[in-house]
Amino acid sequence: MTERVIIGHDCIEEGVDYLCAKEPRFAVVMQDLPPLPLRLKPDGFAALLSAIISQQVSVASANAIWGRMADAGMTDPATVAAADVTDLRALGLSRQKARYAQALARARIDYDALRDAPTRDVTRTLTAVPGIGIWTAEIYAMFSLGRADVFAPGDLALQEAARLIFELPDRPGERVLRDMAQNWSPWRSVAARIMWAYYGQSKQREGIR
Repeated sequence: MTERVIIGHDCIEEGVDYLCAKEPRFAVVMQDLPPLPLRLKPDGFAALLSAIISQQVSVASANAIWGRMADAGMTDPATVAAADVTDLRALGLSRQKARYAQALARARIDYDALRDAPTRDVTRTLTAVPGIGIWTAEIYAMFSLGRADVFAPGDLALQEAARLIFELPDRPGERVLRDMAQNWSPWRSVAARIMWAYYGQSKQREGIR
């Protein structure tokens, strides 16, 4: 694989320097932001199972369900695949999420191979599993695999950040933002970190937590 992988804060700093030189608005934004977080996470089955659990629920609810799953030993593919749906529902999963969890467990994904696969193959492999959409696949590639040139234009916070940073009349949709992000290659993942940080800062200024 020839794609750049973020492994530490030096990579983030390199990406920020590149983006600020290429896009003046990023340079302005970074003047008021603290150092960007690394945000790297472990890869593998548990990371994707956690993403499925977190869909459309609060952080507190997702953490509570994940805690029950971990206590029950339901965080590895073999155990989840062999579980009864009613057992998964008793731990807090909806019927649909229980099906998604078992589909992921039975997908036989080679997570080690994904580490060296092109990002397009990573997203293709993951989105073939019911319950995993392009946003989840891109976030996995960005943070669990550390890919430097991945963006998630379907993310509403990134769309709103783009509206604010670039003073757009409306929040750009996924296709428009994906096209915009092409200009930030090969550091689109760092551009996303800048935009998330700016979004969080702007919401705090508005008194929104």
